[in-house]
Amino acid sequence: MDITISGIHHITAIASDPQQNLDFYTQFLGLRLVKLTVNFDDPTTYHFYFGDQRGQPGTILTFFPWPGARRGRHGTGQVSRIAFAVAPGALAYWIERAKNFNVTVQGPWTRFGEDYIELTDPDGLQLEIIATRDAHQGEEIAGFHSASLWVEGYERTARLLTGSFGFIFEGSEGNRYRYRASRSGPASLVDVVCSPDAAPGSLGAGIVHHIAWRTPNEGQQRQWRSDLAGAGFNVTPVMDRRYFRSIYFREPGGILFEIATDPPGFLIDETESQLGTQLQLPPWLEPQRAYIESRLPTIRIPSAARQARTAAHSAD
Repeated sequence: MDITISGIHHITAIASDPQQNLDFYTQFLGLRLVKLTVNFDDPTTYHFYFGDQRGQPGTILTFFPWPGARRGRHGTGQVSRIAFAVAPGALAYWIERAKNFNVTVQGPWTRFGEDYIELTDPDGLQLEIIATRDAHQGEEIAGFHSASLWVEGYERTARLLTGSFGFIFEGSEGNRYRYRASRSGPASLVDVVCSPDAAPGSLGAGIVHHIAWRTPNEGQQRQWRSDLAGAGFNVTPVMDRRYFRSIYFREPGGILFEIATDPPGFLIDETESQLGTQLQLPPWLEPQRAYIESRLPTIRIPSAARQARTAAHSAD
């Protein structure tokens, strides 16, 4: 079986205040809350999924918001930056929008021939917005552009990306090495940033928990598990995450990698128009709904119509 990774499936990070997190990503960035659920491993914690209108792989940024969580420390062994893709010419809009939302922006700068700006979310998570020809026209975010992996030494991480995942080396700028997945377009790039003198990072609010890569079906996922275990990686069993199936392992630089299936997707328990408007629980947690709801913080969920208006406004 010829298997390769086609790009980023989703990225998951830690937040502190749930409402603050929800407002920043839906109101400022204009992403849609496509699924409101809980952390299946800690059901008294929310799990927010933000993405495009259908919640397609390659657009999904998820959060575990732990109220009162202390900030983590940025360092090696982490996904250090998450980059979103917008169309060429859209950065002026986002700089002005950030000013209107009192969000501090650094830049614009240029990297690998593309202009970009830097900003942070309320918990200090480091974000970039990159103008790229791979994005569709308009100002709205078109999903991920790339992710930056911050590691002590890049060679073994690079070998996994090229030798196992099928990524292609595209070039370097300083200590940054760029790789592209077999499928071009948004969410197909990853940068490996080599910083041998940097301190290791620590988990907390404002830190990425893991990055997930796309595989098209469960058959290929099982093959990935077999191949990775055969290569000496400690790989978890397949886990049912309701909207996809997952396996996890740590790559040589210490970052937690996930390989997630594209199906079944987010429409298995809600229609497209109602995505993200009600708390969804998997069947095995449904009997505990009353208890779970009593433990979760109260939040204001934007209606589907309001989120659609916000996304439309970001495209004006």
